[in-house]
Amino acid sequence: MTGDLQVRRPLRDERHYRRGLYLLPTIFTVGNMFCGYACVIFAMRGELSIAAPFVGVAVVLDMLDGRIARLTKTSSAFGLELDSLADVISFGIAPAMLAFAWGLSDLGRFWWAAGFVYVTAAAMRLARFNLQTTAQLDKRYFIGMPSPAAAGLIASTVFAWPDQLGGIARAVAAVTIVLAPAALMVSTLRFRSFKTINLGWTQSYIQIIVVAAVMAAIATAPHIALVVLAYGYLLSAFIEEGLTRYRLRRSGAPPAA
Repeated sequence: MTGDLQVRRPLRDERHYRRGLYLLPTIFTVGNMFCGYACVIFAMRGELSIAAPFVGVAVVLDMLDGRIARLTKTSSAFGLELDSLADVISFGIAPAMLAFAWGLSDLGRFWWAAGFVYVTAAAMRLARFNLQTTAQLDKRYFIGMPSPAAAGLIASTVFAWPDQLGGIARAVAAVTIVLAPAALMVSTLRFRSFKTINLGWTQSYIQIIVVAAVMAAIATAPHIALVVLAYGYLLSAFIEEGLTRYRLRRSGAPPAA
C-alpha cells in the first residue's frame, strides 16, 4: 500500500507540473487580450496617454507567449487560435479605437470608417500568418507588415503627440497612420523577423548590449524612442527592398517572383 502511494504521488505531481506549463503561455495570451481591452476603455474615456502604452505591453506579451510555448514544448492548436483572437483585439480593434479617439472622430462618418479598414486588414494579416507558419520557406522575413508592428506605429504616434496636434493636422495624421499600416499588412513587402536576426558576433554579448541600450533609451525618453523604433522598422523594409533590387541589378540576376 505504501509503495503504491509512493508511485502515484510522483505521477500526480508530474501531471500538475505539466498542467502548469500548458497554462503559462495562456496566461500571457490573456494578458495580451486584457491590454487590448484596457486600451479601448481608456481611449473611450479620452485618456490617450494611458491607453497607448497598453498596446506596447501587448506587443511584449505577444512575443513572450510564443517563446515560452516553444521553450516549454507546450504549443497547441488551442493556444494558436486563442493567440490569434487576442491579437485581433490588441492589434486590430484597440489601435483602431485609439486612432478614432485621437483624430478620426473629427472627420465624419466617411473617414472614421478607415478604422474598420484597419481592423479588416489586421484580421486578414493574422489569418495569412496562420496559414504561412507551416508553409513559409524563409523564416527570416514576414510577408506583409506584422500586426504588432502596425499597432505599435499607431500607439507610438499617439503616445508621442497625444494633444500637441490639433484640427485638420491631427485628422490627416490619424487617417495616414491607419491606412498606411493597413495597406502594408496586406502587401507582399518583406519585413525582417527579430527571431532570426544575427548581428554577426555569435561569440560575444553584443546582442544583449543592443537590447539593453534599447531598453535604456525607452526608459529615458519613451516618447522619442518608441516613435524611432516604430518608424525605423517601417522604413527598414523599404530600405532592404531597395538594397536587394540594387544588388540584383548589379549582378544581372533576374528579380525574384
